[in-house]
Amino acid sequence: MTKELIINKDDFETRIALIEDGKLAEIFIERDESTPKHGNIYKGKVMQVLPGIQASFIDIGWEKSAFLYAGDFFEIEGSDYDFFESGTEEPENAENDKPSSKRKKPKRNRKGLPNIDQLVKKNQEILVQIAKEPVKTKGARVTSHISLPGRFLVYMPTSSSIGISRKIRSDAEKKRLKNIVLKYRSEGTGFIIRTAAENASEIDIERDIKFLTSLWNNIYNEQLKAKAPELIFRDIGLSLRVLRDFLNKKIDKIIIDEKDEYKKITEFLSIQSPEYINIVELYKGKGGVSLFDRFSLEKEISKSLNKKVWLKSGGYIVIDHAEALTAIDVNTGKFVGKRNFEDTILKTNLEAAKEIAFQLRLRNIGGIIVIDFIDMAKEDSKEKVYRTLEESLKNDRVKTTINRITELGLVEMTRKRTGNSLAAVFLEQCPMCEGSGMIKSTQTICFEILRAVSRHAKKTRAKKITATVHPGVMNKLYENEKIIKALEEKINKTINIKMQDGFYPEYFEIS
Repeated sequence: MTKELIINKDDFETRIALIEDGKLAEIFIERDESTPKHGNIYKGKVMQVLPGIQASFIDIGWEKSAFLYAGDFFEIEGSDYDFFESGTEEPENAENDKPSSKRKKPKRNRKGLPNIDQLVKKNQEILVQIAKEPVKTKGARVTSHISLPGRFLVYMPTSSSIGISRKIRSDAEKKRLKNIVLKYRSEGTGFIIRTAAENASEIDIERDIKFLTSLWNNIYNEQLKAKAPELIFRDIGLSLRVLRDFLNKKIDKIIIDEKDEYKKITEFLSIQSPEYINIVELYKGKGGVSLFDRFSLEKEISKSLNKKVWLKSGGYIVIDHAEALTAIDVNTGKFVGKRNFEDTILKTNLEAAKEIAFQLRLRNIGGIIVIDFIDMAKEDSKEKVYRTLEESLKNDRVKTTINRITELGLVEMTRKRTGNSLAAVFLEQCPMCEGSGMIKSTQTICFEILRAVSRHAKKTRAKKITATVHPGVMNKLYENEKIIKALEEKINKTINIKMQDGFYPEYFEIS
């Protein structure tokens, strides 16, 4: 599989497209005016402490306060890593120049969480990191457990644990990497060994440790001088973040359309991965064609915002975003099959399973996802669809959890939220339908207008009442000519209908 990173940079936006075998697979976007970024570190001020929900609101200098759950006051050991406490395994020659933020853990409540009012007090200043970016009406979620990602490691200055990616299968390799980290790390600090570290040299691991340790020292010293709310550390820009995360994967080409960004990336790669320098290309814009247009990406992005996605067979899926979850419906559409109904359903569901996995990744849909596959009578068919979905999700870098197909043909799954979805970035709520996606029918609007005319007639001595309406509504009113004449006789007034092109369909004026 060939992989290309297409980087478009201008004064107001950075866009990065990951293309796999000529097809848009992922899109990353960063805008200058956007809200707090995942990974940014702030010195915040506690505004409210709410024991009832075991959370506190933190002012980090943005319009909406961030929220810190009691459970985010300590590190959460993720299921993608094996953790152990270092204990007596700490080597004698470990460096000891690192400021640590160890805290005595208070008693935990019945739910296993520490009580939030024992952890923070109102007006207290606290160092926090963005764990989840703001989504719609929700503020950012923050954690006091700081983590700083490098190429091979993630540094955890407030932890003493070492985590190792479970994707590294070899026990011997795990032991080798663990011993290297224990050799060079500072006492009382923790690291996660990323998948990219597999087969990395000792000197590469050492460099990562020294770089991250130095970075934390700077952050620690900076926050001592700062007064909340204040940004202490801004994570590297989008281009470098994406490169950092993809350096452990095979990338065939990196194309950039801006000189300064090209220089920044080549300098970054010369330090982190010199072997990638030769695949970086500066796009000159031949014939005035923009980089994204050169790869037809503008059209692909627009298509990725559609609710309906057609399948090759003629079936389709519909993606609906609700407040708490995303619902995906599978339909046979124009596909009628060749053999029998069960085969038609199975083929549609198998195609849909692959496309859904692809769309979740492309659109960056996170949270709870419910998929309504077409009902299948055979258990064997259900198993095939489940396995196809499970296999297709393996291409996704983001963690997913999937449950078996229920008797109703539903699949419940979760996908970890990593920033805003594509729809949240590009779209906003319709001011007309207020997010319902529906408006009143023209017949309903006509009857509302006639009732309004009737009410207005009782308040005026004028012999003529004018209703100014949307063109489509006017046409429907003319279809109700008999009703209008009957109303004119009843109110003893003439009803005049005027058309106004700029009107929203549900809006009208009576005069």
